[in-house]
Amino acid sequence: MTPLEILGFVFGVSGVWLTIKEKVWCFPVGLVNVSISLYLFIQQQLYSDAVQQGVYIPLLFFGWYNWINYSKKNPLPVSRVDWRLASILLLCVIGLSYTMGSLFHHFTDADVPYIDATATALSFAAQYLIAHKKIENWLLWIPVNILYIGIYFYKGLYLYMLRFTIYLVLAITGFGAWKKELNAQQRV
Repeated sequence: MTPLEILGFVFGVSGVWLTIKEKVWCFPVGLVNVSISLYLFIQQQLYSDAVQQGVYIPLLFFGWYNWINYSKKNPLPVSRVDWRLASILLLCVIGLSYTMGSLFHHFTDADVPYIDATATALSFAAQYLIAHKKIENWLLWIPVNILYIGIYFYKGLYLYMLRFTIYLVLAITGFGAWKKELNAQQRV
């Protein structure tokens, strides 16, 4: 365990907690976390994870902008995904999982390329949904966290494994908290 891994752990858990609480600070905290993780994942030959961190950077900036810009009038409300967006995201996840998994399997020394690519593709969809404050983001994070717990156990990244175990609990907690918020909004 390195000091950098510990720092990534702290910023990662803090960022998810701030997201549950619907605090805009989740985005800059998340940026620190993904920068650290990007470096660590390249070292560990988890290239899909490294790509994921690189893509998270613009997604986090977009979410930060979206939450701040919307909140000039009112806070961005928690909402649900419609069937059209769900269908598009599903197709994107399947296509990206296969494409990234194949590329990293055939052209790199990646470990577990298809599992890593699937977790990455699901993570992109979940992060996109966070930027739009869609409650279903939490339902995507649950299988993502389970996949990463297995990947990081396999790679011996035990602090990251612990972090994603905490993320799993936080995803379940986040879904409950945002569901209460969504129900309260619907009563108004």
